[in-house]
Amino acid sequence: MQTTQTFKKYKPYPLVPLSHREWASNVITGAPIWVSTDLRDGNQALVEPMNATKKLAYFQKLVEMGFKEIEIAYPSASQMDFDFCRMLIEQNLIPEDVRVAVLMPSIEKHIRKTFEAMSGAHKVTMHLYNPTADNQRKIVFDKSKAEIIALAVEGTRIIKEEAAKFDGDVMFQYSPESFSQTELEFARDVVNAVISEWMPTKNAPMVINLPNTLEACTPNIYADRIEWMSKQMLERDAVILSVHPHNDRGCAVASAEMAILAGAQRVEGTLLGNGERAGNVDLVTLAFNLYSQGIDPMLDIYNIDTILQEIITLTHSSIPPRHPYVGSMIYTAFSGTHQDAIKKGMEHQKVSLDGYWHVPYLIIDPKDIKRDYRDVVRINSQSGKSGVAYVLKEFYGIETTKNMQIEIALEVQKLCDEKGIEVNAEEIFKVFRQMCKL
Repeated sequence: MQTTQTFKKYKPYPLVPLSHREWASNVITGAPIWVSTDLRDGNQALVEPMNATKKLAYFQKLVEMGFKEIEIAYPSASQMDFDFCRMLIEQNLIPEDVRVAVLMPSIEKHIRKTFEAMSGAHKVTMHLYNPTADNQRKIVFDKSKAEIIALAVEGTRIIKEEAAKFDGDVMFQYSPESFSQTELEFARDVVNAVISEWMPTKNAPMVINLPNTLEACTPNIYADRIEWMSKQMLERDAVILSVHPHNDRGCAVASAEMAILAGAQRVEGTLLGNGERAGNVDLVTLAFNLYSQGIDPMLDIYNIDTILQEIITLTHSSIPPRHPYVGSMIYTAFSGTHQDAIKKGMEHQKVSLDGYWHVPYLIIDPKDIKRDYRDVVRINSQSGKSGVAYVLKEFYGIETTKNMQIEIALEVQKLCDEKGIEVNAEEIFKVFRQMCKL
């Protein structure tokens, strides 16, 4: 059969000329600066965007979780976003230790409108962006490299002018919006032109954000790009290097982790990865990945089920059952071999004296996020004697011999085959009672 070989129309992503790669030998030792973009990037990706009441409830949940930087709106593009900014400021709803961010294109009227929206805010990040990729320069904007740099510098100049008149604390952030598709040398030139215009200092740093706006390369190449840019930037000690990974290839979490290894100090993302197209990096998964390595994530993830339940109610979204850490099935084992290992691991954990987590197949202790061990082992036709024994002991305090476990497991498997679905603890106990003639 003849194939069309349509894959040939795609070019391989270019490698990075990094002769002394350092990130691959680095280790993450602390949490990055977390930035939630749920209320902007996440909200625009919803089928039914949140109204002001829901956005406020979501904002308060983010504050409750411990986010100190929250991107709240694109106020120059939407009256609803403009009004939301005014409501937060005028009603004094932004905690003193929280910095809010707003996005704007490098267009004068949008910049001035954004400052109008944020008048009275105590701590704000003014986030300027303009597309820089070759295909956007040529196809969408019909601008040369010099014109793109001039556009970024002019936007920076206007923000600098407005910031001088602003009463609050203004942090400046610049994103070459299509960094992932921008030639590295040109990305460096744009970024350095902006840095030179703003002139940050160690005491008054700025943010350079390098988005994986379209995830088109493997995470290691993204890390190479971040390290290369980090080494090429002017005033590096006065720049907070930030990343904004999307998930088009399903690798956003890995890209973010490798970017941190490569020098990124700040990560923008959303809870559960909600965002345009395939979504943004999932900050919940990223935070738990740090937690599982003995690192304080600096976010309150201990009541995560309660928080996420409120979030999905506000957004009309859902959590896949196998979603890392927070899915309903993520700590559940049906396999007999897995159940046997978990059962033995749980017994070992009770007598372990070193204070570390040793249980096979469970990356973290479910109790750390208020999950019950009773959810860990569930019984279907694929389960074995250890799973049945675990259920009887955990639910009813019944210790069983190995011979008894084998006999009960066979009867339970027959019951599962008859029903075609899993059986619950009460049904297993009923089988036990019948076999023991209780």
